[in-house]
Amino acid sequence: MIRVLVAEDQSAVRAGLVLILGSAPDIEVIGEAADGEQAVALARELRPDLVLMDVQMPRLDGVSATRIVVGEQLADVLVLTTFDLDEYVFGALRAGAAGFLLKNTDANDLIAAVRTVAGGEGIVAPAVTRRLIAEFAAKPVREPTADPAVLRELTRREREVLSCLGEGLSNAAVAERLDMAEATVKTHVSRLLGKLGLRSRVQAAVLAQELGI
Repeated sequence: MIRVLVAEDQSAVRAGLVLILGSAPDIEVIGEAADGEQAVALARELRPDLVLMDVQMPRLDGVSATRIVVGEQLADVLVLTTFDLDEYVFGALRAGAAGFLLKNTDANDLIAAVRTVAGGEGIVAPAVTRRLIAEFAAKPVREPTADPAVLRELTRREREVLSCLGEGLSNAAVAERLDMAEATVKTHVSRLLGKLGLRSRVQAAVLAQELGI
């Protein structure tokens, strides 16, 4: 079972998310949070596999809550977002969110997204990731540009995998592109994240874009 904590301040939206997730035979909603502080507290107490995290919440916003949950390795975080919240989403990327989901996503895609992130895939929807990255790239840089020297630690194959992540490709797509087994791709992703000091493949995708590889 995939144990999920739902963090959403709007009760009607939260109830809908819980209802949808509860309809899946392999997903169990083990807790509900109405704000960021409660989300962090419940994540510490319940240790879910995944937190479905709204970005805009009272007391503690979703970005700050994500940073704490990921930083303490309490769970993976799947962020609920809309495209008119670019700065919030970028903050969530930096905080280590494992994936992103639009609030108007239909029930089947919501369930599939939770399964994808819980399975370690990270980037939920490549099209969404590419669009987010494109929007960020079009904006003035507000943070220091990544240092290309960080790539020296990577092997040639790891750089190729990182480049694919920058395009928002899934493990299966990377495996097909680079003609390798999907399990090997997962190994390369894990190693390059460790070498680069990153928490998620989404962060790796942004880094690849910043470095232009």
